[in-house]
Amino acid sequence: MKIGVLINPLAGIGGSVALKGSDGEAIVEQALARGAKPLAQQRAAVALSKIARHADTVRFISAGGDMGENVLRELGVQPQVAYQPPAGRTTAKDTEAVVCALCDAGIELLVFAGGDGTARDVLNALRERQQDESLPVVGIPAGCKIHSAAYAVSPQHAADLLDSLARATPLALKPAQVMDLDEELFRQGVVKASHYGYLLAPEDSSHMQVIKQGGIDYESTARQDIAAGVVANMEDDVLYLIGSGSTTAAVMEELQLDNTLLGVDAVLNHELIASDVDEQTILQLCEQYPAKIVVTLIGGQGHIFGRGNQQFSAKVLRKVGRDNVLVIASNAKLRSLEGRPLRIDSGDEALDSEWRGAVQVITSYEQKTLYPIA
Repeated sequence: MKIGVLINPLAGIGGSVALKGSDGEAIVEQALARGAKPLAQQRAAVALSKIARHADTVRFISAGGDMGENVLRELGVQPQVAYQPPAGRTTAKDTEAVVCALCDAGIELLVFAGGDGTARDVLNALRERQQDESLPVVGIPAGCKIHSAAYAVSPQHAADLLDSLARATPLALKPAQVMDLDEELFRQGVVKASHYGYLLAPEDSSHMQVIKQGGIDYESTARQDIAAGVVANMEDDVLYLIGSGSTTAAVMEELQLDNTLLGVDAVLNHELIASDVDEQTILQLCEQYPAKIVVTLIGGQGHIFGRGNQQFSAKVLRKVGRDNVLVIASNAKLRSLEGRPLRIDSGDEALDSEWRGAVQVITSYEQKTLYPIA
């Protein structure tokens, strides 16, 4: 089997520093200036760790350097390099060029690490070659915005899926929708997701994520009830870190405070003390006050951490602790998961494993539902 490997080395770099994306040179520069560290290669290494052991039956073809080769060599694999990216930071054009080169090399599966922008670049290249409906792909989630269904639930889930494939386990395929947000509007608190097409991906709901599902109007009352309950039970002199989303926004509305819809706000004694905070600011605040996190899940997908809220990094989660996380969601939002568990994709496999188990989700005023994290 010939597997192509592509890594967008700058994917997700804006997440932990509250830039809500990584698209464009200006945002990358700003993220680096704020001290952001690229994590795409680390996440790709986790996803490729198991299939790398099958080098006797799998042939790896990749881009050079940080776009694939380095990670594979660290895993003990000697890949064929089909494309050598230019010196300096890579761009969307490099991603598209890599895809074309890998296709020319005859790959049978494309494994790529990135976010929704990377998925779009992959789609553009395959569509130009008329292979968007014929070449299977598996996305490794490494970006800030990951709405597209071509991605695995986490790097660990990608690793298990690829390992099964290397062991000749039959794998059904289906068209997976590629979505992306307008980042400029996203930073202004406006969610505008667009459909760009389909990539051929595994049909495996236990390992691959589904399209994010938005809320519906009649849920507003449920959100108000949830918010009223959360606010009524807020403790004095405890820092509340209010995550992104319309459900958590209802908490800020109940408090009559300005809200960063797609960011993290810090509240102490019912007062807003910091808006749209990044990872480092959160860690600094947690040194001053005992803290709790208020977070909701992504409808249809189930992620509570690792999708659009990378400010809640593994360091932050360890500092705050599992028992100090309040998960809030309406019963309808839980039903949208169709039995799938809640997910954590923090980038720290040990933490993700430690936090598995049942959690009490606040579903209304003084009402909770026990639901699994897996």
